[in-house]
Amino acid sequence: MDDMNKETEQKIGQLQLMEQNLQNFNMQKQTFQTQLFEIDNALKELENTKEKTYKIVGTVMIASKKEDLIKELKEKKSVIELRIKSLEKQEKVIKEKSSQMQTEIMSKLKKK
Repeated sequence: MDDMNKETEQKIGQLQLMEQNLQNFNMQKQTFQTQLFEIDNALKELENTKEKTYKIVGTVMIASKKEDLIKELKEKKSVIELRIKSLEKQEKVIKEKSSQMQTEIMSKLKKK
């Protein structure tokens, strides 16, 4: 019976770690989604502008070709979208494991 309690406690600890991981994934995903939003807004502005375009590099603003900025922003957008997809896949795996572990813990607790 004592081994069963230790095993259940370990599983509860693992479950808590999974929940923390999910929270971290959500924070990362929100950060990336905010960056995507900013990139989309910048792309819209670039499409509508006829004026000279600029890019901020560190603390300096430098003139850039509109086409180069659009290309750079689209590349950044693509990378961020891939990161979000990766996080979502990891989230899905952890949610499935978490659900399975919750079921196991509940069944062991009911047997007591």
